[in-house]
Amino acid sequence: MQLQSFLEESARTHPDKTAIVCGNRSLTYEALEQAANRLAHGLIARGVQRGDRVAIYMDNCIETVVSMFAVLKADAVFLIINASTKEEKLAYILNNCRAQALIAPAKQWNRMENLSDRTPHLKTVVVKGMPGSAVESISDVALEVESRNDVDSLVISYDRLIAQNADRDDPPPQSAIDLDLASLIYTSGSTGEPKGVMLTHRNMTAAAASVIEYLQISEDDVTLSVLPLAFGYGLYQVLMGIRQRATVVLERSFAFPHAVLKRMVEHQATCFPMVPTIAAILLQTDVSPYDLSSLRQITNAGAALPVDHVRQFRELLPWVDLVSMYGQTECKRVCYLEPEQIDVRPDSVGKAMPNTEAYIVDETGNRVKPGQIGELVVRGANVMQGYWELPEATERSLRPGPVPGERVLHTGDLFRMDDQGYLYFVSRRDDIIKSRGEKVSPREVENALCEHPAIAEAVVIGRPDEMLGEAIQAIVTLSGDKRPAEKEILRHCATRLEDFMIPHAVDIIDELPKTGNGKVDKKKLKEQYRGEVASG
Repeated sequence: MQLQSFLEESARTHPDKTAIVCGNRSLTYEALEQAANRLAHGLIARGVQRGDRVAIYMDNCIETVVSMFAVLKADAVFLIINASTKEEKLAYILNNCRAQALIAPAKQWNRMENLSDRTPHLKTVVVKGMPGSAVESISDVALEVESRNDVDSLVISYDRLIAQNADRDDPPPQSAIDLDLASLIYTSGSTGEPKGVMLTHRNMTAAAASVIEYLQISEDDVTLSVLPLAFGYGLYQVLMGIRQRATVVLERSFAFPHAVLKRMVEHQATCFPMVPTIAAILLQTDVSPYDLSSLRQITNAGAALPVDHVRQFRELLPWVDLVSMYGQTECKRVCYLEPEQIDVRPDSVGKAMPNTEAYIVDETGNRVKPGQIGELVVRGANVMQGYWELPEATERSLRPGPVPGERVLHTGDLFRMDDQGYLYFVSRRDDIIKSRGEKVSPREVENALCEHPAIAEAVVIGRPDEMLGEAIQAIVTLSGDKRPAEKEILRHCATRLEDFMIPHAVDIIDELPKTGNGKVDKKKLKEQYRGEVASG
């Protein structure tokens, strides 16, 4: 099965059902299928071939979804790049994967006058006007090119390309198979350069099927997602919704919580995926004016929820199933905690999802006993093919598995498993703090900090220290008007943590730095504190 079949089958069986909503615009399954087919024919006419990489440089909008399926229908490989990505990083990604085509809004393309000179492999740029604007709002360069209708020119408008293929509503002939690449998802690398995670159609259809099974997504669901489509967690909301003939409502961010809550009520949303930073904002927001009775499920991934936040959510929305999950871009998802277990094991991320095996090994690769800490290993059809043209990084992550010839994913994350098979995230291997000869899990300290009623979010990192090796540095944001002193926070920790785990310093800041995916940017905080030590 190929990924584009999700849309083709849903359009065949439910043509008039609303598939995608964004702002005041929406597309039925039939309209989405037609638009994707027309754009696919246009891309092929512009020279896009099987296996070519096509970058979609857009935020959450209908055109992003149309473009994604159009690329797949052209037998090509899509990569969605966050619209906030700066030109330097964008150029690196385009050159790294040797993208043949780029689809971008006019305002983004117009800001990057030199991009075409820096990306020699780029043969086509499809430029889309902003929502609500006419084709005439596209740059003068794009208008001049499209008026000449010159196939050899670099730039053409999105609307013109679709219009040129208005009579081509059927999908183009396809030769790709499920072992071909469907997508590249770029993640931050340890060296600072992004790494392209290679995912085949089989990888992605297997992952979607497993998550759909345990979340029980159906055609009756309405998923409201604020997660970037450039983020695997956000991307799969669309893929899973379309496979199940559900409706997906896209929002561009959670910057305005009340606006999002109004949209939830307006569309009677049943599913809301979030990450811990969104959870922290939501818990500080008065939701009482909103009728959220339609919500049946809230999912969390990206990072583990603090235990106290789990408890607060259960009190705030007791009728809603809170599903705690863990995954990586390299395999989409690993495990989930059944909703009925959330009150029993609020600090667990559950067991392996369907059709996936997860186990823990020590540094020699041997499986550990229950309760022991080791690295999480994942087996399954959802595991990536590797990192794009990074053989050494691929070899470190994909290693021989129990079946001859197979490769399994070594996640680099430390876990423990209890005697009933439930998994508990301990830390990223690189995040473990070694202080006074003891190993400290940042998550355990962060959980304790978040139990303080005045603390909204907490991050714990190791700060270089000549005497201690690493000092435990806490960085927190506050909720409400109370501003506790550092001593009060440390006393709070002392009642919950062993002596060697108590932070040596607590900094209170207005906002934690975030990545484009909405996660806390620990890497940036580490660089900041290490820089302060060096300059001191």
